[in-house]
Amino acid sequence: MASDIQMPGPVCLIENTNTQLVVNPEALKILSDITQPVVVVAIVGLYCTGKSYLMNKLAGQKQGFSLGSTVQSHTKGIWMWYVPHPKEPNCTLVLLDTEGLGDVEKGDNLNDSWIFALAILLCSTLVYNSMGTINQQAMDQLHYVTELTDKIRAKSSPDANDVEDSADFVSFFPDFVWTLRDFSLELEIDGQPISADEYLQNSLQLKQGSSSNDNKFNLPRLCIRKFFPNKKCFIFDRPTQRKKLGKLETMHDDELDPEFVQQAADFCSYIFTNSKVKTLSGGIQVNGPRLETLVLTYVDAISSGDLPCMENAVLALAQIENSAAVQKAIAHYDQQMGEKVELPTETLQELLDLHMASEKEAIEVFMKNSFKDVDHLFQRELAAQQEKRQDDFCKENMKASSDHCSALLKDIFHSLEEDIKQGVYSKPGGYRLLMQTMNELKKKYLQEPRKGIQSEEVLQTYLKSKESVTDAILQTDQSLTEKEKEIEVQRVKAESAEAAAKMLEEMQKKNQQLMEEKEKSYQEHVKQLTEKMEQERAQLMAEQEKALALKLQEQATLLKEGFQNESRQLQREIENLKNNMKRRKKKKCIIS
Repeated sequence: MASDIQMPGPVCLIENTNTQLVVNPEALKILSDITQPVVVVAIVGLYCTGKSYLMNKLAGQKQGFSLGSTVQSHTKGIWMWYVPHPKEPNCTLVLLDTEGLGDVEKGDNLNDSWIFALAILLCSTLVYNSMGTINQQAMDQLHYVTELTDKIRAKSSPDANDVEDSADFVSFFPDFVWTLRDFSLELEIDGQPISADEYLQNSLQLKQGSSSNDNKFNLPRLCIRKFFPNKKCFIFDRPTQRKKLGKLETMHDDELDPEFVQQAADFCSYIFTNSKVKTLSGGIQVNGPRLETLVLTYVDAISSGDLPCMENAVLALAQIENSAAVQKAIAHYDQQMGEKVELPTETLQELLDLHMASEKEAIEVFMKNSFKDVDHLFQRELAAQQEKRQDDFCKENMKASSDHCSALLKDIFHSLEEDIKQGVYSKPGGYRLLMQTMNELKKKYLQEPRKGIQSEEVLQTYLKSKESVTDAILQTDQSLTEKEKEIEVQRVKAESAEAAAKMLEEMQKKNQQLMEEKEKSYQEHVKQLTEKMEQERAQLMAEQEKALALKLQEQATLLKEGFQNESRQLQREIENLKNNMKRRKKKKCIIS
């Protein structure tokens, strides 16, 4: 697997030319080879704050992401590096180092907002790196959070009953980790020691009041509290003397401040243990190719002037994967039928039973590999391809039976045809001898195994082709009276009519079997689709229950802090979410 191979170093994933964002095809190729689920950790923050150093530590390397030791920003755009996950052997750790925000050399800082938004959309854990303490300046620098609702959409077209709010973002926003570098204060409040997490929680408390300054103070704090379900904080001492910071990537741990070394180790341990696999709405785990599609979809949206939309990205991903799921399912069907079916089958039902077993497994393969199949278009495509393959197998089965039976008849009746040519039966009593021989040969033919479903039809066609010859022998047989000849003619006609009636009955039976098989196929599709839709609905309800719990928790905190207006606004979102959940609970799985 790709995660077993150490990527030698970072590559640029999304280049920022200061006028536009451009995806690097080389990086996409690397992503396409990662078959495992990915844990994606992105770091954002002001330039020259030591972001790249932390990412190199996560990669287990001293060097890799470029460390800026001067006042110039080194990283441009978003750089990517994947490594085997240190604690999850079945996952790959993808690290995204973003260009420093607020670079004074950039003429236009608009792309900063897009870099920040892309980092959130692509990662499962967002690390925000800043210097010093969490003060108003630090919050002001995090103004990108307040712009997210103007930069990202969760849904392509929310209807009147499904207004987009923070719950839609919570469902796919990453965990939030704030790293404070060169932190020099004592962690205590009112003389009591506190943890870094408690320091963050205290720093996110709102200020009473409704002035513009109060609103400016509260807005980033409200956004962080509402958008990011899980929040964590780490503090770091200065790693070494200021003059040595430029050589940080070449210094050994024993040359650095021991407190800093331990703090960096604690940070890495937390990320390795707690960062989750990147997951989309509906519980869809992201692997390399899926992350590749997300990158392309989001950057294309930004380049075309649209807002990157989570729902559109998932649908674009679904288009690719559902098409591949159809092909996987058909390949599985073909493999199963190739292994199980030996043509010709003795009966049509034998072939249909094998088809049904293979088709059921193929549908399971499709269901496992597909998601968000809007209007069941891809499942219908699968059903159409399976029906065509069934028809093709039936035709091949008939041809195989016909070919086998024709060859068998030719072999068995060869001596008889030679005798007819030699005039063996052109004598008195020859007709009875001919009938006796033909009955013996027919019996021999009928006793042959695995002739298939065309056995009777091919036999009757062959006998019909010999009627003129047998009738000529009958009419010239001088040992028979005219009356006996007439009786024999009537007997042959009756046998022929009986055989024709039997073949018609068999044909009707086959048609009935095929119709029943199509109904079974339809019911199997409905059964598996219903089960999948119920699972998806349960997953969605679980996500909404989680979002509701977070909202209720935040509302309780707001009430406790005395923020009635914010609590009422949140109550409207809670009611909207509850109504959506009620509608989804009532909604039935209808398949047309």
